[in-house]
Amino acid sequence: MAETWGADVVVIGMGPGGEDVAGRLAEAGLEVVGVERQLVGGECPYWGCVPSKMMIRAANVLAEARRVPGMAGDATVRPDWAPVAQRIRDEATDDWDDRVAVERFEAKGGRFLRGEGRIVAPGRVAMGDREIEARRGIVVATGTHAVIPTIPGLGRVPYWTNREAVEAKELPSSLIVLGGGSVGVELAQVFARFGAEVTVVEMMDRLVPGEEPEAGRLLADVFEAEGVAVRTSARVTEVHRDGARLAVGLDDGTRLAAAQLLVATGRRADLAAVGLGAVGVDETRRWVPVDEHLRVTDGVWAVGDITGKGAFTHVAMYQSPIAVADILGQPHAPADYRALPRVIFTDPEIGAVGATEAQAREAGRAVRTGTSEVPRTARGWIHKAGNQGVIKLVEDAERGVLVGASAMGPAGGEVLAALTLAVHAHVPTERLRQMIYAYPTFHRGIEDALGSLAG
Repeated sequence: MAETWGADVVVIGMGPGGEDVAGRLAEAGLEVVGVERQLVGGECPYWGCVPSKMMIRAANVLAEARRVPGMAGDATVRPDWAPVAQRIRDEATDDWDDRVAVERFEAKGGRFLRGEGRIVAPGRVAMGDREIEARRGIVVATGTHAVIPTIPGLGRVPYWTNREAVEAKELPSSLIVLGGGSVGVELAQVFARFGAEVTVVEMMDRLVPGEEPEAGRLLADVFEAEGVAVRTSARVTEVHRDGARLAVGLDDGTRLAAAQLLVATGRRADLAAVGLGAVGVDETRRWVPVDEHLRVTDGVWAVGDITGKGAFTHVAMYQSPIAVADILGQPHAPADYRALPRVIFTDPEIGAVGATEAQAREAGRAVRTGTSEVPRTARGWIHKAGNQGVIKLVEDAERGVLVGASAMGPAGGEVLAALTLAVHAHVPTERLRQMIYAYPTFHRGIEDALGSLAG
């Protein structure tokens, strides 16, 4: 017989959102069990946002050094991956050891269990040969996993996902990246700037297809200038080993070859693995459905990537206090994703918030758009090298407020802050025109875009 014991709340998955929920509930005095099969902290600190941005930072330093000629003298650049790999191990991942994170949770009064947790009945979680009765609730925060497409031959060759790319101590001489979404383009640029010959293959008609078309065109132009080959509207028909290299066949008959293959074709949640069918959820769904309080059903909540509200740490951390308040029976504002910000950390950065122009039109809104080109702004002209970019505003013309915006260019993710506030707070565009914008700054381009919107 399975060993049975109880707790107030069981949190399955201790990524950023799950760890935060579990810690808050433990500090509130509840008996909390946190279950994690891999590392406490999840994808972000070990294989995602933190180490990848260290890689990007290093690559951007190289790019800036290469911009010295013609602006500040001369410079010789010799890329070296070794300090980057060492910094990831020393500062970001602690060599993929989560001991500090586990101790942090336990210090708050929680109990940590390493292993697979699975819901087997309402209010009951199985883990190995034990079952835990969750008296007040279960929180599911198991995140997502890399999607590996069903391409003939792919399963018979070694390939990277983002995890192997981050863990790499040595870089390949050449790399084919399958997928032109955020992960694919970020890593493609990093490895190219460190000297790898890189080709990006995307089946849609542009890079970063979930964002504005201007973003895809911008990146394609930057990649061309930096020697990164881009193949869009391209479907992979086969993968096989060709001597020491990996060969990729495309549907137009093209054959590509490289020393390494990176699969960056998206991520998906596994609802069946966590047993959500036991509480009435269709386990074939891509994401677990949640309401505005993060409830899945009575006694079950979910936070983070598994909810499908955006595969970002900041979404999980936004959802966490909402779920905690609901579990504790405390008043709280419902979840609102209208002003969800997102940043692709290429160089130039692509920051976006809310709806794209296409999404706003599909929603039946009367749309007006305004744009300003970063090189034509005073700061862009001063910046000179590396000044590519566009600020784009999407206005609901009937209401006179922004429902979306993009800030593409140097510090695009930082310029995004003002636009996120405007979308979140329903600031009238007329009110935005009355603001004073510091000169000469990148965010002053917002004022120029508003002028375009008025026309």
